[in-house]
Parts: sequence; structure tokens; C-alpha cells
Amino acid sequence: MTIAVPSLVSTPTHCPYCGLQCAMNIARDSSATDQALTATVTGRSFPTNRGGLCQKGWTSAELLRNPNRLTAPLVRRDGELRPASWDTALDIVADGFAAAQAKGGRDAVAIFGGGGLTNEKAYQLGKFARVALRTSNIDYNGRFCMSSAAAAGGKAFGLDRGLPFPVADLGAARAILILGGNVAETMPPFVGHLATAADAGGLIVADPRRTATVERALAGGGVHLQLSPGTDLPLALGLLHLAVLDGRIDHNFVGARTEGFDDAWLAAAQWWPERTERVTGVPVSALRRTVEILWRAQQSDAGAYILTARGAEQHATGTDTVSAVINLALALGLPGRRGSGYGAITGQGNGQGGREHGQKADQLPGYRKITDPAARVHVAQVWGIDPAELPGPGKSAYELLESIGTPGGPSALMVHGANLAVSAPRAGHVVDRLSALDLLVVNDFLLSETAAMADVVLPVLQWAEEEGTMTSLEGRVLRRKAAVPAPEGPRSELEVLAGLARRLGQPAGRFGTDPEAVFEELRLASAGGVADYSGISYARLDEGAALHWPCPATPAGEPEHPGTPRLFLDRFETPSGRARFVAVEHRGPNEATDAEFPLVATTGRVIAHYQSGAQTRRIDELVRAAGGMFVQVHPDTAHRVGLVEGAQAAVVSRRGRTEATVRCDDSMRLDTVFLPFHFAGSGRANLLTNPALDPTSRMPEFKACAVRLETIRQSTSDAETIRQSTSETEAVA
Repeated sequence: MTIAVPSLVSTPTHCPYCGLQCAMNIARDSSATDQALTATVTGRSFPTNRGGLCQKGWTSAELLRNPNRLTAPLVRRDGELRPASWDTALDIVADGFAAAQAKGGRDAVAIFGGGGLTNEKAYQLGKFARVALRTSNIDYNGRFCMSSAAAAGGKAFGLDRGLPFPVADLGAARAILILGGNVAETMPPFVGHLATAADAGGLIVADPRRTATVERALAGGGVHLQLSPGTDLPLALGLLHLAVLDGRIDHNFVGARTEGFDDAWLAAAQWWPERTERVTGVPVSALRRTVEILWRAQQSDAGAYILTARGAEQHATGTDTVSAVINLALALGLPGRRGSGYGAITGQGNGQGGREHGQKADQLPGYRKITDPAARVHVAQVWGIDPAELPGPGKSAYELLESIGTPGGPSALMVHGANLAVSAPRAGHVVDRLSALDLLVVNDFLLSETAAMADVVLPVLQWAEEEGTMTSLEGRVLRRKAAVPAPEGPRSELEVLAGLARRLGQPAGRFGTDPEAVFEELRLASAGGVADYSGISYARLDEGAALHWPCPATPAGEPEHPGTPRLFLDRFETPSGRARFVAVEHRGPNEATDAEFPLVATTGRVIAHYQSGAQTRRIDELVRAAGGMFVQVHPDTAHRVGLVEGAQAAVVSRRGRTEATVRCDDSMRLDTVFLPFHFAGSGRANLLTNPALDPTSRMPEFKACAVRLETIRQSTSDAETIRQSTSETEAVA
């Protein structure tokens, strides 16, 4: 008898989830009939994760063998999604786009992208929208993630890169302030880089909740700034006030490398310590200790960093909030120096690269502005079109979603890598708008809640089946490698876009399908831009080069550019070379509490789930670990409305109602409730959230809305509710 011996093949790649982009190996039996069934994950030594992975990363191979994987296009007929051929599906989409534009003009078709797409797909999607469709209506879900930090970074430094230094630099610092980030749950391997600061008592976390990250800070003698949701801006103003009051300003740095301090100080001067405490709820002693910890670390060259994340940024004042935080960092002399600085923690897997190459409504590849005549000429030349053919800037993400299906708005929408029915603010209203479209097209590999609403669903490759590049939260460009053969049926989104472009009359060679060839074009399009990738190639990445943008091409015969792991060491990217203080004022959350809605709801993540949960809710181990939808609340607050631990509650805002299981936690603020946003159906946290937009970044106010709690009848168990929700979605097909 012959015994089959497994033929193991191991491929180095990166995790499909967050912006930390942890390195991993995917091993598979190349002799197996279905190699995905044999795929296993192992950690890989890399500067960001140092061989570690979180629970999501360890279980990521389960996605490759999900029994509900989409393998054939689905077309809605007689109200139901039914399998169809690729030619039929693409013909329907192209005909639908053409009909919409014939009736409503170029902008009658809209594109919505995602922060998890590879650089190649993000680039090609922007090109497809502006060349094949010539629509201005393209934006992406990264607008809901990094836009406020990006806008503030651009104002202050003249350039936005989430972390303008390698993550590993944090490991030597003895003082780190994190505003609105629970990295112990959202990206656990990141916490290892905080150990030196935490063990020295120098980890400071500003968060309304006592999160796992807060616990790590307190365990080492650090500080928890337990502020009221929506008060990060006055917190930063108050910290700057104390820095001035206590003589903790680096006057040499401010004088030599910045401009605009006086105006910023006039705004902060109004935020004396007692006023800051009254508005934020943070004691003056904790404020003063925070400034002292950061100052002493900076003065002793022990390293001090200030980081922001979504808790501080996802507000209608998010840009001003980050500007206030950057002002504090500048006053302390942190940015532009080795071993210290300011940075924003990017959430999505390619949240950085996804916004650099054309998915945002106002940007062209290389982080160029679409309104810049020189940028238009450069990109148009690469694309082989007249600059005049390029549309202007379109609507931001939520404004685009609000306009679809309305008179004069887009009547056709194509979605890539986003689950809008769960993840968008005011989700019930967004579902109504999606339902009003003449044509909804969704590209996905599982039937998400948004895909279940579509007229056409196009099955695409997933992370370990495709080649490409990603850009991590530190601006490092990484190779994503195909580690498992794709099943028959799904196609690369590059192939989808090429097929649609040909049907819309584009020359056959204009939209390539080979990822490396598309990247070569991206290099040309980005050359000379802020995010210059022209010196990066697949060959250099495959050889192991650590390349952070900007990385321009060099003339033949000269050494290749090494990339730029640390920005601003010599000058900032402003006309003067100086960083700019930006004077900002506190306006408070867009929606105030009152007698009818007396509590503030804030949203966030749990360790076992990612984003809308469209992927992680289909992995049994993660479902069991996370449980179902819950609302975290102080027991006294729950008691006032007759609720106890484990009871079923309704959380009600002016926009909708969410059902959740009560989790009592006496560390919670009495005025605050917390809801995770990973769940579907009646458990969607974003049925509540406020779509009020930041005037600069157009970021919705996810993190603060007025709500009340109500008692409802006990219902199905948490885990069973999740399974039923997922099963109902998949049964649509």
C-alpha cells in the first residue's frame, strides 16, 4: 500500500486584518486536492509583531476554507440572488452603468472602496472611476478611519503618514501617551512595544473606559485619563496650558523648528486646570502628572511619544482634536527627533496605502490633490488621457452614501471591500439609501450584509490567494504573496475592473490584470508626489528590503534610495520647513445629552472581531470568544432603569435602536455606555451613531451620541443570535 506523504510548502506573507500587518507564514500541503483545507498559520519574526499574532491572526486560515465562500457571480432575479456566468454578470453591470450615466450624467455611477484593498487594487479602482467611468463620485471606508489624523497631520507637518517612524522605535521610550486607542485588543502585538514605558510607569492612556490597554498602564504605575467621550480636544488644550504654566515647554525647539505658537497658546490659555477637569472629568493631579512624565522623558532623552487613535479622531471635531494633540507634542519638542514624536495608529490593513493612490474623493496617486493642475497633468500622462478628462473632487464617504438613490444623486453604486450596512454611521438610513439604488454591485468573497442586498455580487479573491503590496501603519510597503491556490470561479478585482473597462469602451491594455505590472504603473503615477513609491519594486521587496515611503527612484548608476523610515529629522514638509501650530477651539460633541437621552454612547472593538465582523463572525473560535452584542455600563446606571447583568436592553438614540446584553462594569463612567460595532441585524451599534461630519476631514461622529437605556424581554442566547444572523445572510444566496 502506498501512503501519501504531505508535500508542505510555506509562503511568507502578512495578516489580512489590521494596519500592524503582522508577518506570518502560510503552510499548505501542495499535494492535497483542496490545499486551503490544509493551510496553517505560523508567526514570523518581523519588526512589528516579532513572531507574535493575535487570535484573529492565528485563526485567519479558517477564512480560506469557509464553506460559504462565494465562487460564482450572483445576479438578482425575481427578488433572489441566483448564480450566473461571469460574462452575464459583467454585461449586466456594464449595461447598468452605461444606462445610469446616459440618464443622469457621469456622476450617476459611484464607487466605494475599502482600506483593506492592496495598493494595486486601490490604485486601479481610482483609475477605473476617473478614466473608465469619468465619475467624481469615489470615496472609501478609510474616510471613517484615518481622515481626521490625515487632515491634521497635513496642516501641521505638510505630510500625512500614520507613524512617521518605525513602530519598533516605541520600544525604547519611557513615556507614551495614547489618546483613544485600545491597542491591547485591537492589535495585541503592538503592546510589546509599549513595555519599556509601561514598566517605567510612563504609559498614559486617555479613554472613557478602563480598557485592557489602561490595565497595562496601571499595572506599571501609569496613568488613566478617564475623560468624558468627546472631550479629547479640551484635554489636549488643558495639557498644553499646564505645560506652559509649569515651564515644560521646549523653547529652543519651538523657536527653531515651529511657527504659530502664540496663536495656539491664546486658545489653550483659556483652559486652566480646573476648567479642564470640570469639562473632561479628569483630575488636575492626573493632568499635571501626564505633562511631567512626558517632559522628564523628553529632557532625559529617554524617549516620549504621543499617539492618537479612533477614540480621539472619530468626532465632528476630530481634525481640531488631533491638531490640539499635535500642538502639545510640538510644545514639548517631540516631533522630528529620533526617539520621540507624534503618530496616529492606523486601523485598517491598508488604511495608509489605500488613501495614497486614488480612492479618496479629492486625491490622485502619490497623495496628490486632484485640484492641483500639475498633479492632473502628471497622472493623466501616465494614464494616456487628456488632463481635462479627469473629473474634479467628489463627495466624501457619508455624503456620497446619503446622496445615492436620491433625485440627482448616483443611481448605481459599486462597492469593494466594505460592509456598509453594518459599518456606516446611521446605518438604518444608509440601508434605505442602498435599497433605493437602481443597481448595487458588491465585490466580496463572502456574502456580507451589504452583498446580500446587491443586484449583482462578484466573487473575488481573498488575501492569501492574491499577489500585491500593502502599506503598514508605519509607512512600510510590504509584499502580500499568494500562499494558497484560489478555487475555481473567483477572479481578482484587477480582472473585474479590466473586464468592465473593456465593456465600457476602454482600450484592452489600459487596465492591466497582473499585480506587478499595475504596481509598475503605480510607481510612475506616484513619482514626485508626497507618497513617492517610484523607487520601490517587487524585486527589492522580495529581497527583503525595508522600504518606507517616500522612496523616490534614483538615476541609473546611482545607489537605490533606502526609503525613509523616519520623517522630519531635518525639516518638516511645509514651505518654511517648520511645523505649524494650529489654533483650535473646543465645540463639544455635536449632540448633547438631555432628559430624554441622558447617556453618551461610544463605540469600539473587541479583541476577537475586526471591523464589521463580516469575516470574523464566520470563524467559530472567534464567535465563541467574543460572545454576542453587548452594552457595557456602570451597574448603578443600569439599576436606574431596572437592568442587571445579563439582561437584554435596548439602547436608543435619535436615529435608531440597538439590542444588546447588559455587561455591568463598575469602572465605567456613570454617564457613558460602550457598544462594539462588529455585529449585524438588530445588534448594529451604528444604528445609533451620529453622521455629523467634521468640516475638514468629513469624518462622522462615531464616538459620541446621546442615548437612553430601556428594558426588553430576554431573547436568544448571544452566540446563537450571531449564528442566526450570519446564517440568515448567507441563506439569501
